[in-house]
Amino acid sequence: MTSTKSKVPAMGTQYPALNDKLRAFIEQQKIFFTASATGSSRINVSPRSTEWFRVVDDNTVLYLDRTGSGNETAAHMKADGRMTIMFCAVEGAPRILRLYGRGEIVHRDSDEYPRIVETLFDGKQPHGARQIVRLTADLVQSSCGFAVPFFDYKGERDGLDRWGADKDEDDYRDYWRKKNVTSLDGLPTGIFEPT
Repeated sequence: MTSTKSKVPAMGTQYPALNDKLRAFIEQQKIFFTASATGSSRINVSPRSTEWFRVVDDNTVLYLDRTGSGNETAAHMKADGRMTIMFCAVEGAPRILRLYGRGEIVHRDSDEYPRIVETLFDGKQPHGARQIVRLTADLVQSSCGFAVPFFDYKGERDGLDRWGADKDEDDYRDYWRKKNVTSLDGLPTGIFEPT
């Protein structure tokens, strides 16, 4: 007797690094989430567009981080370094992909920052780019994503571009001094420290 049940993907598969199939999945996504914390801080989870996300190699990914109302990720990277990046399919076949590892911040004022922008972003960066967040993954896990609902991608929001359209470098730095120097828990972000 032949079963009529369709083959169900494994509920969770672990890998030491990305492979071609997982890279292709990342390239199809429009959004990702970062999660970070220290041993005693609040846990921060942030959604981001994949527009400024890049896979460097099978264990290294990074993204250009734009100015926001806080800078929790940078504070957590400075104090602890643990970070998870998650992608989840909201269209097409279901899948969740998590990259676990250690993160670090590449500051705008560092020697490395312009080299990365030139090499991986063709010398372009969005309004209010404040730093690069880089993750070195030591574990990659793919899971089913069966409970993730479908959503339709309609496009990128332009609110941050409009907000920053009339701002220059000094305006951004003033904003960072007011909003991005410490985390919610008072941890320093190091935003003005070159690496």
